[in-house]
Amino acid sequence: VKYILVIEDDPDIVELLRYNLERESYRVTSAATGAEGWAQLERERPDLLILDLMLPEISGFDLCRRLRRDSEYQSLPVIMLTARSEEADVIAGIELGADDYITKPFSPRELVARVGAVLRRTGRTEQPAPSPDEGALQFGDLVIDPTSHEVRRGGDDLPVTHLEFKLLHYLASHPQRVFSREQLLDRVWGHEKYITLRSVDVYVRRLRQKVDVSGNSSLLKTVRGAGYRFEPPP
Repeated sequence: VKYILVIEDDPDIVELLRYNLERESYRVTSAATGAEGWAQLERERPDLLILDLMLPEISGFDLCRRLRRDSEYQSLPVIMLTARSEEADVIAGIELGADDYITKPFSPRELVARVGAVLRRTGRTEQPAPSPDEGALQFGDLVIDPTSHEVRRGGDDLPVTHLEFKLLHYLASHPQRVFSREQLLDRVWGHEKYITLRSVDVYVRRLRQKVDVSGNSSLLKTVRGAGYRFEPPP
């Protein structure tokens, strides 16, 4: 049974989420403040976190930032839930590491579907193992290993999320080929995509911050008016 923690200060929304998620056999607990939510996280790591942005004590933005700085929770799937629907807020949430972003009011049926989608694509539900012939990609000091879902550069492990790994692996599997944002959404996110084209830019920017070496040319090139391509290191 997958365990979901809801950090939300509106009791009516908490009960709505609890009722619909438990109907799908998820185990649900909740916290009404950021501080209480963090304490619950430390007691038991959930399979997925639903996080409201406008929380007392610690905001959802601050809590998500804290999660992504902590090695214990860097890969924890997070769905942000908020009444703030402006694109700038959505982009800010994605930049902080949210896996999805749902605005209030929302359809409970859609939310349950998106919980399942995030769990599937972040690898916390059962997935087939990589095929034996799907070996690691190596470009100079960069290693991308689909079996372990690890990325290493210069011998150091890089803390990429599951979705960042999929994006990097796809681009690196086709070096020098240009892909549009639409193509990347289709081939990396597939039919479970709930993000905007602009959000692809955010994921690419986050990957650059993790895989690029200071002073060297970026591995992920922007092709103006066309999209992105992977350029192997020398």
